[in-house]
Amino acid sequence: MLIRLAHYQILMFLLLSVGSVKAAPKLKIYQAISPDTKTRIAISVSDQKTLMYRMWQADEPVLNWSALGFELNGVHVGQNAVIKKQSPHSHKEQFAWPLGENDIILNNYNELILDCQSGTTAFQVIARVFDGSVAFRYVLLNQKGLETGLIRQEHTTFAPTGNYTIYQYNEESVFTPTALTDLQKTCDFPATLTNGRFFLSIGEADNQRYTKAVLTKGTEPNSLAVAFHKDSVKTTADFQTPWRTISVATSPIGLHQFSDLPLRLCTPMAQSIPSWIKPGKLIRSSLTTQGGLNCIDFAAKHDLQYIMFDAGWYGAEFRTTSDPTQVITAIDMPKVIQYGQEKGIGVILYVNRVALRARLDEILPLYKKWGVAGLKFGFVDGLTQEGITWLAGAVKKVYDYGFVLDIHDNYKPTGLSRTFPNLLTQEGIRGNENNPDAFHNTVLPFTRFLAGAADYTFCYPNANRYFTDNLYKTKLQVSKGQQLALSVVYFSPLQAIFWYGNPTDYSDEGEIEFFKRVPTVWNETHYLAGEIGKYISVARRKGKTWYIGTVAGLTDWSGSLPLQFLVAGKQYQATIYEDDATGSIQKRVIDIKQADALPVSVKAKGGQAIIIEEKN
Repeated sequence: MLIRLAHYQILMFLLLSVGSVKAAPKLKIYQAISPDTKTRIAISVSDQKTLMYRMWQADEPVLNWSALGFELNGVHVGQNAVIKKQSPHSHKEQFAWPLGENDIILNNYNELILDCQSGTTAFQVIARVFDGSVAFRYVLLNQKGLETGLIRQEHTTFAPTGNYTIYQYNEESVFTPTALTDLQKTCDFPATLTNGRFFLSIGEADNQRYTKAVLTKGTEPNSLAVAFHKDSVKTTADFQTPWRTISVATSPIGLHQFSDLPLRLCTPMAQSIPSWIKPGKLIRSSLTTQGGLNCIDFAAKHDLQYIMFDAGWYGAEFRTTSDPTQVITAIDMPKVIQYGQEKGIGVILYVNRVALRARLDEILPLYKKWGVAGLKFGFVDGLTQEGITWLAGAVKKVYDYGFVLDIHDNYKPTGLSRTFPNLLTQEGIRGNENNPDAFHNTVLPFTRFLAGAADYTFCYPNANRYFTDNLYKTKLQVSKGQQLALSVVYFSPLQAIFWYGNPTDYSDEGEIEFFKRVPTVWNETHYLAGEIGKYISVARRKGKTWYIGTVAGLTDWSGSLPLQFLVAGKQYQATIYEDDATGSIQKRVIDIKQADALPVSVKAKGGQAIIIEEKN
């Protein structure tokens, strides 16, 4: 719905929109406002005939005038621009999402479609305004001479008002807080920025046939520009780019409400999620028959739903001579899969890109015949248009054959799980196998997790010793209590809990009891407290049971957690799992109620996990 302002509002809008009062009458403004009327996008053509936009939150500018457009076949689309027609729309819906952080996702927005002309090129800018967020994309209209084309660069920019710090990272790297004026490296989507008052997340949604784009320092002061990571983009008639999104909150934890925005911007393929798509936890097995059988027994005992055979089960993963239809002699795959089926445990198989690209159509029906439950894609190409386009098609094929899916390495989510809900999780994150520190762990909830689920691959130490596996010889930089708590804080419908664990070594059941109970999908979620890189506390409900994960960064954190999410008048019992003085886990039980403020004190690099249940 396009909001028509009163004359006074229009005047004030123009005064805020341009650098001088004299320039204001020259601009014709096209705008859309969020359902709660607090978030606003304005699109206009400058005196230099350049297409541009601006964003407000609660009548305060969040972005200064920023550029729109792209280079198509050597022509700067967005210059010499004319807006020929506007079409406003209003959209209101809610949809069930049993594979997420909340049962129901609200998808309410006002949309503005602008038919534009830039030279001889006709295109559209589609803008959607949600409460707290704006999203826009470009659409090439079907026209003679543009049946195919080449976008060499995108001219979209983001110009925050004032001095901002960005948490710079790329794919699986660490985070480096950097002033925009000092930014030298590129930064991945989603990018988190703050000036101390506002917290911004600049993201991407619905990338199924584009290239990987990144953010780089813009030419204007304190600005960011979209740049291509690897290649150009080939277009066809009616081609549309991914959504560019900007979300704004007044607190770090306020950003979490936008973590489902990529899902809202993607189209579902079906009205409901098939029953065969089952979330769960997994343990990775050694590459032997007995290892698989032991993992199945462990999974059945500890309420895990899957085991995984990772790289190597069909030979050296990067060799073209390795055959993904043939199992190494050390594994009796039919025996392991059958035993898993008897125990209600699914087997997930890893396949490297080399084998995927050569033999995907062959292995899918074969693995279905074997009784495989899911696949893990490894070392995919999430950096180029060709790789991303192939990957989207592969996800659909895996969906059609009825497998759950986990994508690893550089691929990051853009909401594709809404279209293909079998895509339960993906990596695109510096996970636990890389042994990140507590600063990294307490930045992730405010950055990468705003794009969607991430497979962190928890490397929880064996109860009676640290690992001596050749893959992992370094003692973790965080406590065991932090690992327990992160299984609540970090969202992933498919959660790898024991990545380097040998199931026969876990002799202390009390240490891993929490992992047995924690779910991976939720009915309700609340971010209770948090500061980027310092601490985070998250409460999630499954059924009538609540789980709270609290994690400290590199310094101690003490505070109190509100419990308003509990039901008034009921009595609850909280079971608290936390670090003890010996490097293990201790458990204590307290009584609580909704009116209480739950005190919490966590040492640096530590964590606390809580289960809250009604008292009978």
